[in-house]
Amino acid sequence: MNKSTLDFWIHKKISSIQPHLAPAELEEWQINQFNQSLSFVKQKSAFYRQHFKELPDKISHLKELQQFPFTTESDIRQSHQSFVCVSQNEIERVVTLTSSGTTGEPKRIFFSKSDQFLTIDFFGIGMSNLTQPENRVLILLPGERPGSVGDLLRLGLIQAGRVPVPYGMIQDPDAVLSIMRTQKIDCLVGSPTQILGLAARTNDCDFSPHSVLLSTDYVPSAIVKRIRKSWNCDVYNHYGSTEMGLGGGVECEAHRGYHMREADLLFEIVDRHNGNPVQEGEYGEVVFSTLTRQAMPLIRYRTGDMARFLPSACPCGSVLKTMEKVQGRYMNFIPLEEGLLRLADLDEALFAIPDLLNFSVTVTGTRNQPDLYIEAQILNDSDRSEEMHDLLKTIPLTKDLHITAISHYNPQEAGNLQKRIFIDRRQIEPE
Repeated sequence: MNKSTLDFWIHKKISSIQPHLAPAELEEWQINQFNQSLSFVKQKSAFYRQHFKELPDKISHLKELQQFPFTTESDIRQSHQSFVCVSQNEIERVVTLTSSGTTGEPKRIFFSKSDQFLTIDFFGIGMSNLTQPENRVLILLPGERPGSVGDLLRLGLIQAGRVPVPYGMIQDPDAVLSIMRTQKIDCLVGSPTQILGLAARTNDCDFSPHSVLLSTDYVPSAIVKRIRKSWNCDVYNHYGSTEMGLGGGVECEAHRGYHMREADLLFEIVDRHNGNPVQEGEYGEVVFSTLTRQAMPLIRYRTGDMARFLPSACPCGSVLKTMEKVQGRYMNFIPLEEGLLRLADLDEALFAIPDLLNFSVTVTGTRNQPDLYIEAQILNDSDRSEEMHDLLKTIPLTKDLHITAISHYNPQEAGNLQKRIFIDRRQIEPE
């Protein structure tokens, strides 16, 4: 098994004099870079100048991160311009994010040219984990605009000696399957539901990719299994967000979690409720700080994602942290008396159905007695409602819930990049 290419890349980025990447040396780099970033935002960012007022100008150990308050999504929504640390003519791209179900101001994330070069570099190295030189990679992500995620991936692939085949969002799955065959595509990059839709339509198996990278949303294991079964290929997960600079971590051949982009980002796992660091191996909320960002550095940004660091070493030999696959977003957890019902639980149950392409969930009723209404898109002309209902009832936390499950025959369903969420329409109960 080959060591993650991120080890060699990070070893070079930190200008190490050691023959191999060493955890202690990497931690020293992260502390120094954090201190530089901290000094930079205190000087240049109106938000952080106030947010970190009267706090130290540097740290000497990573444990000292706890004294700095978190940065939140609402902070950016309320005053995104106050985060910007460079002049307007140095801004290369602005990404506007409007999350489903969120009202109020959108988030705007700013990038300089050098920020985008960092992403291009990471994308190229990350794709080297799952492709070979001259492999043809079909990019099923938006890439029309310069600096968009698909465009940055295209540039990263060229830098890594791969052949990018930009396409964009899938509107016609059969047309994309034709491109895969005629252009002899070796690898696909796209969202879980879009690539699942392609795999579900590959009946004759006359051609299949060697590898797939799933990105943009939580990746259910059930989707990975179906893609592997359809194409007999290797399926990798990528973890990232626009706030991270699009790239955060990528799986290696061991497929036990992501190796993180640790030279550019400093990750923490904290208790969701009190903000304290969790013990190694325990679940909590992912928090990150940018270490090399210019236009809009973020310090201790709360992602809302649930994950944990695995305490044992990766079989690939990497010395980088391994973050287990993200378990979902806390906003997609419904608190019940017996525990938290996660959207990810529904994903694993429903995507096991061979011809299910996608589904939506609406939560009605009250906070203490929620009802679930599920609509699924099915590739074949058959009613899967009863099967869906039975599978959902196998989830322990749903046994006492009222569930309405409906399936629709939709041969044109192509999946999308929109993250699946609980559409929450529960009544507000009086106090």
